[in-house]
Amino acid sequence: SAATVISEMELPYIKCSIYVGIDAILEQMRRKAMKQGFELNIMIVGQSGLGKSTLMNTLFKSKVSRKSVVSTPEERIPKTIEIKSISHDIEEKGVRMKLTVIDTPGFGDHINNENCWQPIMKFINDQYEQYLQEEININRKKRIPDSRVHCCMYFIPPTGHCLRPLDVEFMSRLSKVVNIVPVIAKADTLTLEERDFFKQTIREGLRANGIDVYPQEEFDEDSDDRMINDKIREMIPFAVVGSNQEYQVNGKRLLGRKTKWGTIEVENIAHCEFAHLRDLLIRTHMQNIKDITSSIHYEVYRVRRLNETGAQPNGQPPNTLVNPQPQQANGVAAQHQVLTHEM
Repeated sequence: SAATVISEMELPYIKCSIYVGIDAILEQMRRKAMKQGFELNIMIVGQSGLGKSTLMNTLFKSKVSRKSVVSTPEERIPKTIEIKSISHDIEEKGVRMKLTVIDTPGFGDHINNENCWQPIMKFINDQYEQYLQEEININRKKRIPDSRVHCCMYFIPPTGHCLRPLDVEFMSRLSKVVNIVPVIAKADTLTLEERDFFKQTIREGLRANGIDVYPQEEFDEDSDDRMINDKIREMIPFAVVGSNQEYQVNGKRLLGRKTKWGTIEVENIAHCEFAHLRDLLIRTHMQNIKDITSSIHYEVYRVRRLNETGAQPNGQPPNTLVNPQPQQANGVAAQHQVLTHEM
């Protein structure tokens, strides 16, 4: 029977009693990865004055934010949302990484913020389109440059109440195309009781509106993943404090914010959840964030675009494969300025 054939075709599990050297593949992969380096593209979204640039500098302990590198005497609120990115080459213990920080000045800063998510959605889809065009070329590059947005950090103002309509609208739409990590900005303005209540209210708001932020439960690979990610989901949104200033605390120099009542230590988990956010983005889930971008979000976009246009059998891109969703711009000008800076 078919069932018998399938059973006979299954490969038996063999545990080598004599060393063969299969485990050496890990070292080979490590060497290759070290040569190639890594890429990480993070978008930061939130209204002005929430400390987005400071938090990014604190995360990477370097001046990586656009405001830190591009000196502007006075940055006025733009009339439309502008998308601006800046890239850095970072090296730590021989590991090289190209970090691109994508800023969205103008988001949420106007009296009428209707449809302010559209230029951001367009930008994310444009990066998918750019990658797709490279991928379907007959003579494609050995390694396609990856400008796809791997993670979007969404900054929620520390109001202590609930999600605003703008927050719900943005995360509802963007969570379908990118990994969203919500954070409560300037969490030191809330008491611990206010912070816990606000976090609980936000989680309830996310559930009520069907918003699936990272790490998404449906993408947990096994029970171990679920157990780890459940703990992270219980902490969302991360209540964070950023600072570029160091202060002397008990004989140690620590990043923090000095107040009349003492020093708020950025990396002290009793003071804020910055350390948990850093671990998620850099130390434990960076590769998973990139994998979900590639195998889930980009794949959904790729399949839809190829179905819309009809891919040529020889791999030639059809002439109609252009801007994926021109209607999303809706008259809102999105400007993309790319700057490079080598550290």
